Amino acid sequence: MKFPEVLLYTESHEWVKNEGSQVIIGLTDYAQNQLKDIVYVEIPEIGTEFKKGDSIGVVESVKTVADIYSPITGKVTDTNFSLKDHPQFVNEDPYGKGWLVKMESQDRGELKELLSSKAYQGLLPEEL
Repeated sequence: MKFPEVLLYTESHEWVKNEGSQVIIGLTDYAQNQLKDIVYVEIPEIGTEFKKGDSIGVVESVKTVADIYSPITGKVTDTNFSLKDHPQFVNEDPYGKGWLVKMESQDRGELKELLSSKAYQGLLPEEL
């Protein structure tokens, strides 16, 4: 599994790429691996505002359904529309084609509360 050091992570298995005034959010390699074959992704509409910790969507796999949580407070500026027809992108390329949403951050300080790659990996089961 991969956990790029340039990204930040949440305890609920989302990754965050800081791009200045906005961030890109997706599910980690670990999360997609645990979910197995993802068959449906529900993501919010552009312009929707969320507080840190709010559910911003749902991923459904052959195994289970899981909420996606907002790692920051902000407004959705873009969504990965290709996931509607190709939800498997989350499994195939979680840090690339499988990104979920872009958000404009309302509180840049919240990024400091996220985990580094090393800290995130420390939360995962040792058998990885």
